[in-house]
Amino acid sequence: MLLARVLLTLRCRPLDPFHSHVLWYVDDDGDDYNDNSIKEPSPPFSHSLLTLPTMFSCVCCLQSFLVLLSIASVTLGQRCPPSCLCPDHHTVDCTGQGLTRLPDSIPLGVRRLLLADNRILWIPSDFLVVYSDLVYLDLRNNSLTKLEPGTLPTFSRLVYLDLRNNNLTEIPSGTFGESHSLIKLRLGNNPYLSMLSRGALAGLTSLRELELERNGFSVLDVGMLRQLPSLRIIRLEGNPWVCNCRFTKLFFWLVENHHKLPNGLEDMECLLPVNGQWISLSVLSENSFRECLGVLSLKDLLVVMFSGIVILVISITTSFIMASIISYVQQRRMKMLAEEEGLE
Repeated sequence: MLLARVLLTLRCRPLDPFHSHVLWYVDDDGDDYNDNSIKEPSPPFSHSLLTLPTMFSCVCCLQSFLVLLSIASVTLGQRCPPSCLCPDHHTVDCTGQGLTRLPDSIPLGVRRLLLADNRILWIPSDFLVVYSDLVYLDLRNNSLTKLEPGTLPTFSRLVYLDLRNNNLTEIPSGTFGESHSLIKLRLGNNPYLSMLSRGALAGLTSLRELELERNGFSVLDVGMLRQLPSLRIIRLEGNPWVCNCRFTKLFFWLVENHHKLPNGLEDMECLLPVNGQWISLSVLSENSFRECLGVLSLKDLLVVMFSGIVILVISITTSFIMASIISYVQQRRMKMLAEEEGLE
């Protein structure tokens, strides 16, 4: 047995050499035997003799050896990607390495991945499925243009995601799935990012900080913000907001939730369509949008039109059914009268 050979190699001191007369015999084939009567080894075989206490002592030595071996194996298994730094087993730092794609050989147990200041173009949709232990992901200052739907799966443990200073143009529905772990999402400084789909942030029930500053938004769907029950901080300054009727609902929401803006309404400006001037939201009030309160949006108009068409169809169908019923009743009555006259 290999174990017996290792034990023989380890020259352990017996715990008590005079404690037992039980002898263990190990031959060259790895078979071991026990015989209380054996005092000396049998001549025909090549063998070694170990007392029982010696065996126990060697097992202890072997356990220590195996522990050290397993620690060494784990250490060697945490290979660091080329051109990156790994200050600990759970951190991979590839900042500023000129990467155009995600590095190879990222340890599966990574929890903190730093990829800032590179030229990465895209993230595979299954990236966070493979690296499910990741809690901190820094991708700022790259060349990302889009995010695939399902980038953040429901079971993801990601808490911090930084996508600032990229070239994102849109965040489609389902991009972040329904991750309940994400707390801080940084999407600022994406100058071409002008639209967030209504379902883009759906399910992010733990999101506390949302950064959308210095992007290309001129309007934002308030319904998307109302889907974030844990939201505490939101940054919206530096966007080309337009103070028209489409901005009305967002303005009312901002007034109601001004405490969630780091510097209140003072840092936010919007463009007046009348004279093309920029004005701080802090000088506006609900009366500034009173003319918009009775104005229906395109969506509202479509709803009204569709409702009208549905009502019209229902009315025509009902009228036709009622006319058919009345006609049938009249014909039935005339037939019954004719039968009665024939009997007379």
